[in-house]
Amino acid sequence: MRMLTHNLGFPRIGAQRQLKKASEQYWAGNITRAELFIAAKKIREENWLLQKEAGIDMIPCNDFSFYDQVLDMSLLVGAVPPRYTPVATDIKDNTEIDLYFAMARGYQQHGLDITAMEMTKWFDTNYHYIVPEFTAGQQFRILSDKLFHEFNECKRVTGTTPKPVLIGPVSYLLLGKEKDNQPFDRIDLLKQLLPVYIEVLKKLEENGAIWVQIDEPFLVTDLTDKQKQAFEFAYKEIRKKCDLKILLATYFEGLQENTSLAVNLPVCALHIDLVRSPQQVDEVVKAMPPKLSLSVGVVDGRNIWKNDYSKSLALIEKAKAVIGEERLMLAPSCSLLHSPVDLDGETALDADIKSWMAFARQKLYEINDLKQIVAGDSALLKKNAAIIENRRNSTRIHKQAVKDRLAAIKETDAIRASAFTVRQQIQQERFQLPLFPTTTIGSFPQTEEIRQLRAKLKKGDLTKEQYESEIEEATISAIRVQEEIGLDVLVHGEFERNDMVEYFGEQLDGFQFTKNGWVQSYGSRCVKPPVIAGDVSRISDMTVRWSTFAQAQTSRLMKGMLTGPVTILQWSFVRDDQPRWQTAFQIALAIRDEVVALEKAGIKVIQIDEPAIREGLPLRKKDGPAYLEWAVKAFRLSASGVKDETQVHTHMCYSEFNDIMEHIAKMDADVITIETSRSQMELLQAFARFKYPNEIGPGVYDIHSPRVPGVEEMTSLLEKAAALLPVKNIWVNPDCGLKTRRWTETIAALKNMVQAASEAREKVQQPALL
Repeated sequence: MRMLTHNLGFPRIGAQRQLKKASEQYWAGNITRAELFIAAKKIREENWLLQKEAGIDMIPCNDFSFYDQVLDMSLLVGAVPPRYTPVATDIKDNTEIDLYFAMARGYQQHGLDITAMEMTKWFDTNYHYIVPEFTAGQQFRILSDKLFHEFNECKRVTGTTPKPVLIGPVSYLLLGKEKDNQPFDRIDLLKQLLPVYIEVLKKLEENGAIWVQIDEPFLVTDLTDKQKQAFEFAYKEIRKKCDLKILLATYFEGLQENTSLAVNLPVCALHIDLVRSPQQVDEVVKAMPPKLSLSVGVVDGRNIWKNDYSKSLALIEKAKAVIGEERLMLAPSCSLLHSPVDLDGETALDADIKSWMAFARQKLYEINDLKQIVAGDSALLKKNAAIIENRRNSTRIHKQAVKDRLAAIKETDAIRASAFTVRQQIQQERFQLPLFPTTTIGSFPQTEEIRQLRAKLKKGDLTKEQYESEIEEATISAIRVQEEIGLDVLVHGEFERNDMVEYFGEQLDGFQFTKNGWVQSYGSRCVKPPVIAGDVSRISDMTVRWSTFAQAQTSRLMKGMLTGPVTILQWSFVRDDQPRWQTAFQIALAIRDEVVALEKAGIKVIQIDEPAIREGLPLRKKDGPAYLEWAVKAFRLSASGVKDETQVHTHMCYSEFNDIMEHIAKMDADVITIETSRSQMELLQAFARFKYPNEIGPGVYDIHSPRVPGVEEMTSLLEKAAALLPVKNIWVNPDCGLKTRRWTETIAALKNMVQAASEAREKVQQPALL
């Protein structure tokens, strides 16, 4: 038997973000359902044929999703929350896709007003998934035929038997949340879920499937004994009742103490991530039973650097020496969902730097190259070695002045002059803000007109002066809207920014940029991460011009808006030739210079967004403290150069804070704003239990949904917040930035928010609650 190659998943957005455009047109009512399906089918077919052309033996299917693969699984097994029952009745033709989008985005039509399902980060990535909701009496059934339709479609298009991809039953339950009045453990639902899961697998088998990839990423996390027993029970049941060949996929970390559990599950093949955890190969191959095949993930599915074939080959040879070539399979470390689609479209990149990179399509060829090298093709290995050496020795990477500044950092550089209690008093006297002060997170709607301005500037159809004049008008307009609504602390709207990370990367030394390096963040939201290729430093002011312009237009407080060092690190494709903390500290020093410049220019409130702090937390608890120490220090380095009277805000979204509250407090931001509306203020309980000392803005409405929440809904959330936190410390704001929303819904929602804050002020008795 020859060594097989396979892929765990491919980007579903399309090289030109075709899915984003089609989905948004469908939501706006500009195209029909049939037109949406045609656009999606074309993307799927292109992806499958591309993988076939690259020589991939087992091509995945069901890795395509209109919004999110976890939501797909919820629909497949019928885990639809009861509140969506009226939606299914209300939707014309009772279509699956519209119910699906209602679950993802909420539903506000024909007198119905139903909230979206909760959303959070997919392990330690910037991808967001829709959180399954479970009740103690949860029932499951096959509800969707998408999986089977796409399997047969792929078979017709490629002329081969595809490998369906499913989220494993245990990981699916662990990804969800219990939503019931009485406590229960969602893992206890496994016995109800498994019969439906087995029915799905049998149906795939009837359709001609041979292999199925079942993703169980929780196998690389800290598991309880009960969860380990759930894995054993699930796969014994599946093996008893299903003859499909199962490839069990793990990724993002090593199996470590779960190695014995994983290798002894009754499956045909096990996939391990040797990019994130290369050291696990020795232990895994030593523990493998005789008939188990091993898929080695040696090509990085989460970064854009060309694979170092010599390093991958060493890992492959280690495995081959123990288990033999016939039991080996080659693959990327994880789904290529987290990579841009195709490097060939990057015509503007410097040739040298481009030669160091590989996007999803190129990574497929790297897998095939490694297979050829194992078979004896030394020319491919030699060519790759020359490219790797060119990058390693490039003078574009190393800047001695940056390294010297990093080495000179002192502990006092990461500490504010006074404690928060002192700063809070100074700031309250300076700003004279009311209880429940209102603000927004930063961005305002990026309309088509705004995007066209940037496009015209790039094409040379507008001069810089003309462009900036238009941006000034948009900024002034946003300020007037905020004044009319009655917000207490304003933002300038960020109309000059393409993206909260890319904008800063473009002004920092050490970054490179792509034209079409898009990756999916959630739903139709795509981001184009910059590439950190070398040492990072600030060249000149980045935001001072727009912040001071905005402040000059109003007598109200105007926030200066920055992105924090950890988020810039997390949401970029990061160099892999030095420890991540060193790159984070370089960025922190650059942001620190900007913070000081804003203060010097008269900006009194500065927000340093760090939505990715929790996202960067290692999957293993034992590795958390070391990461959190440098991540918190990076933020404090960026924020601690200002005086006590300057108020520093930060924003963190879609994060579970319970296990890192001590470190959130150590960030010592004067004000933190967080997402809490989809969880009905559930996240605030962690802050209350910890007795979080600083000020906090719990989001009172969900900006990822087009629905406009009412005043009563937001007032109720503020009452929940006031029951948990000191009223004097509570701010009122949306969950996140408003860049993706429309002006009509934004204005309506913010008016309701300000009214809710006003009513909350009237309800509290200040002396008692302060």
